[in-house]
This record gives sequence, structure tokens and C-alpha cells, in this order.
Amino acid sequence: MESYKNEYSNNDILVTYEPCVCIHAEKCAKGLSDVFRTSVIPWINLEGSETERIINQIKRCPSGALQFHLKKEVA
Repeated sequence: MESYKNEYSNNDILVTYEPCVCIHAEKCAKGLSDVFRTSVIPWINLEGSETERIINQIKRCPSGALQFHLKKEVA
């Protein structure tokens, strides 16, 4: 079985996803569906919104399955 790294990045951030931690509350998809797409692989598209909006949505993840790491300071 092939495993996926579950890391996604753009110029500003690296986003990680831990599927075993996820409680599937779908807050990410409901809050920012252009980035967190439940019916498409890869399901995270960081080009779908501004980095600040993505960070704000990740902070709402109830399980902590989504995390972000800044590559540089975001304005």
C-alpha cells in the first residue's frame, strides 16, 4: 500500500495533515472549501486562498490534525 506524506506547501507555509488524528468535523472544508476539498486528490490546494486565511482556518481545526509552519514572516 502506498503512503502519502500529507505535506503541502506554498511560498509562505508548510501545511501538514495527520489523518489518524482527524475527527472529520469538516470545519476546514466548510470554512475554506477552495483550499480544503473533500472530493479531490490532493485535497489541500494552498493556491485556493491567501495564506493568512488558510492559517486562520487551520487554527480552527478541532483535532489539531492540520498544522502549519511558517517558511517566512507573513505580512
